[in-house]
Amino acid sequence: MDKIPKTMKALVAYSKTDYRFEPEYPVPECGPDDILIKTEGCGICAGDLKCRHGAAMFWGDEEQPSWVESPFIPGHEFLGIVEFAGENVKDCVVGDRITVDQIAPCGECRFCKDGHYWMCQPHKIYGFFKDYCGGMAEYVRIPAKHSVIHKVPKEMPLQDALLIEPYSCSKHCVDRAQIGCEDIVVLSGAGTLGLGMITYAKLKTPKKLIVLDMIDARLEKALEFGADIVWNPSKVDVAAEIMKLTEGYGCDIYIEATGHPSSVTQGMQMIRKLGRFVEFSVFGAPTLLDWSIIGDRKELDVLGAHLSPYCFPFVIENIAGGKLKTDGVVSRFYSLEDWEEAFEYSTGKYGDFKVAFKF
Repeated sequence: MDKIPKTMKALVAYSKTDYRFEPEYPVPECGPDDILIKTEGCGICAGDLKCRHGAAMFWGDEEQPSWVESPFIPGHEFLGIVEFAGENVKDCVVGDRITVDQIAPCGECRFCKDGHYWMCQPHKIYGFFKDYCGGMAEYVRIPAKHSVIHKVPKEMPLQDALLIEPYSCSKHCVDRAQIGCEDIVVLSGAGTLGLGMITYAKLKTPKKLIVLDMIDARLEKALEFGADIVWNPSKVDVAAEIMKLTEGYGCDIYIEATGHPSSVTQGMQMIRKLGRFVEFSVFGAPTLLDWSIIGDRKELDVLGAHLSPYCFPFVIENIAGGKLKTDGVVSRFYSLEDWEEAFEYSTGKYGDFKVAFKF
């Protein structure tokens, strides 16, 4: 590591109220089991925003303990070039272009041992822990034994490569839905993750793929990415329209990808009996729902989707091959010094899908 600088630019979270750009933060020290990458880019996730704004699921409250371990460097949607690979590291050499699963599995808990590594009990995730700092820095240390590492084609444009992690989450969610060719599918939310779901769900050839969003520009993008029908719930009674389309039965599958409580209750209204409801989002507020609709009235399958297990290889191959659409999703790049503006634009309020840092 003699040629690697001692310091780097980094965004550091010291507490929920103290995020700082550090122009000379120490480059992580690496041992024989570590990889050090020079960061090429890092996307900003909704989870990064919610953590920045002090959400209890990250920093804790009177009902739950803090989950994050500060100080940490945010960012789990990153990739870069290997600058150092320890002597015990296998299948990875200096010069490789790599990314990693968001989860850093311990390898010892019951979930890791039975193949469900993404539900690892300690649940260390890149970008939220001081020992697993993320990609909002010029260098990232990757403990190889506790990381799921993937090679990224060198010729893949950065704006496409930055979608590998979010699209992998999208794929896992759609896989949970078990879409068949006779299914009428409603997908609520056409942000970055929703677009990833749309372009992948289209490969499943559902009978109809219907996308909902409150922003018309997102609905236009949803059509471009494969939606058959798009509706804006602020302008259309979407539940009534679904009933018209399905002879009063309702949709077969509803995928919730907005994180807004109204999208949950909306979905429960429009889904048919014995339907399948898949919840993906992280919520900023509680959802109130009469649970009898799940059991006594409709006998629904209600499923969750968390992270992106076993999805990266497919996503990398099919982004590279053009089967998963990416055009225009990464809409804005920032330098790390301008992180506050980058976080502001990544909210989507100015029309962006994905905002990222470029190094």
